[in-house]
Amino acid sequence: MKGGKWGFINREGNFIISPQFEDSASFGEGLAPVKVAGKWGYIDRAGMIAIQPQFDYAFRFAQGLAAVKVGGKWGFIDKQGGIKIPPQFEGVLPFSEGLSAIVKGGKRGFIDKNGHLVIETQFDNVLSFAEGLAPIKKWNKWGYINKEGKVIIEPQFEKAFPFSEGMAPVKVGYKWGYIFKTGQLAIRPKFDGAYGFHEGLAMIKIGRATGYIDKTGRYLRVL
Repeated sequence: MKGGKWGFINREGNFIISPQFEDSASFGEGLAPVKVAGKWGYIDRAGMIAIQPQFDYAFRFAQGLAAVKVGGKWGFIDKQGGIKIPPQFEGVLPFSEGLSAIVKGGKRGFIDKNGHLVIETQFDNVLSFAEGLAPIKKWNKWGYINKEGKVIIEPQFEKAFPFSEGMAPVKVGYKWGYIFKTGQLAIRPKFDGAYGFHEGLAMIKIGRATGYIDKTGRYLRVL
């Protein structure tokens, strides 16, 4: 941000798209949401308007579609700005593994890229699919379902995040640990915060300290 306006910088910190937008979000699949005169549209990497500002809000593109808000409802557009799935949902998440979480009637379910409801709206909360499973909340506990909507890991956790590299962070009582896709504990709950694995490492928190662990739970360093 500069002078109250948003632009884009390169890795060296130099502006490659001058500050000119009321708001913006990061690029996704070659386009970035930007706010102009109170409405959201999209620019390309040259900073040119690719989709005219016309939406009340807009997310970045994922798997060829982007969520947009029109008249209080959410739907999806394609990269030409055409409406792919008409605005009709109370809330959505970006597409992941071909499915998007949606909210209708206060409950969450999943649609495919044609807008067809493939997993009924029945959950109190959900997160996106990753590695074939999605975290879901039901009866005030979190578990996991597969893409057919079948419960694979029964709701039993205070909180659960998506899988990455075969393991997922879950909260048991007041502490975070990790599980395998079988639901079996991989690393016992002992952290105050836990995040997904990336290239064999995961960031964790103990009190105010932040560090990293490997997949055996061994500390590598604490910052």
